[in-house]
Amino acid sequence: MAAPVLLVTNDDGIRAEGIRALADGLEGLGRVVVIAPDREQSATSHSITLDRPVRVNHLSEGWLSVEGTPTDCVLLAANSLLGEKPALVVSGINHGPNLGDDVTYSGTVAAAMEGHLLGIPSIAVSLSTGSGALHFATAARFARRIAAKLLEEGSPNGALLNVNIPNLAEEAIRGIRITQLGKRLYVDSVIEKTDPRGKPYFWIGGSPSWDAGKNTDHAAILEGYVSVTPLHLDLTDYKAVVEMENWTL
Repeated sequence: MAAPVLLVTNDDGIRAEGIRALADGLEGLGRVVVIAPDREQSATSHSITLDRPVRVNHLSEGWLSVEGTPTDCVLLAANSLLGEKPALVVSGINHGPNLGDDVTYSGTVAAAMEGHLLGIPSIAVSLSTGSGALHFATAARFARRIAAKLLEEGSPNGALLNVNIPNLAEEAIRGIRITQLGKRLYVDSVIEKTDPRGKPYFWIGGSPSWDAGKNTDHAAILEGYVSVTPLHLDLTDYKAVVEMENWTL
């Protein structure tokens, strides 16, 4: 029996440290193929390139760069470049967390979402970076554990898995928690300044804070646990559907 194909991608670009660690960490679970953007595509969310051709460059055996978004990478891989749908999509390891509401902006999570939409078990993996050394090898070992389980069990209720890992040495991580998305709160999310010619300009960003409620992904990271949050893409608010059935429109 042929080894399962494991597609690795990211949004930090194919030369990022995290994607190399992830590809190395998944070796032995199947045939690992890396198809990732040729440059950083952070916060591109689920965008697809429709206004120009998307070119692919073969860098080495099993490593291809794409002049497009993380979603482009998964679409091209599953529908053309691999010749078959992969058994698993693993996106990451992102340089920085993807917690709470940030999953809606994240290119890392969007790549896993695209795999999910194509019916492929999918994982997004992020390292909650901070000061000091970056523990990508530790994150890769946890990613491997979760990937192996997903290959064995299949997607739980069809969900994709959003995994965040504390930036700690492996022995300092307290375990794995199954979590729900937290809520990100922004302070001064749009900053207005004036350039030397007196014209206004804006920086979008600001200082985030978190509602680290019980069982949230952010709370798990703060307490030294790996957070695994199952996600689905049915955005329907079913309670609102029932309420709105009584409206007169």
